[in-house]
Amino acid sequence: MLEILIATNNQNKVKEYKDIFDGYDVKVYSLKDLNINVDPIENGKTYFENALIKVNAIKPYTTLPIIADDSGIEIEGLGEHYPGIYSHRYMEEHGGQIKTNDMLVKTCLGHKAKFHCSIVLGNIKNKSPIEFVGEVLGSVSEIKNYADFGYDPIFKVNSLNKTYAELSKEEKDKISHRYLASIKLLNYLKENKYI
Repeated sequence: MLEILIATNNQNKVKEYKDIFDGYDVKVYSLKDLNINVDPIENGKTYFENALIKVNAIKPYTTLPIIADDSGIEIEGLGEHYPGIYSHRYMEEHGGQIKTNDMLVKTCLGHKAKFHCSIVLGNIKNKSPIEFVGEVLGSVSEIKNYADFGYDPIFKVNSLNKTYAELSKEEKDKISHRYLASIKLLNYLKENKYI
């Protein structure tokens, strides 16, 4: 069985990875599970750089393979790849989730959008860090389900004609940008006989 460490303090993200890897010969640990208390500053210029910062910050504390990710939404009309790696900061700067989503519906309704996730696998003996990318194409929609997280209430998935917020957790976990990147990671692990 492959033991792997998820470089995040976000327990929801850990749970999502555990759900995705369920049924594979993989045991997932969180930083909390191993009593690692590190919260690096993500000051990279790309998703890959931010994920790699997390991997490198955790490496001194473990011999396990490490995966870290960075993700964001990109909305046509806000600029190329924007807010992208600044998605969380953009929401904070514009008054939080509800105000930001209201503003985006007013200014960008119908604009093309996509969610991007870059997962980096590191701390593998004799291997450079490897990136796995997942993207989901969509558009900015009228708000559905205010209670949902982040940009999910306004991101309509092209292939389903529903927002992320209209999907059950199980449905979202099977089509999300993190899921698509994770499947590429799992395929790599299988092809290279790690699992």
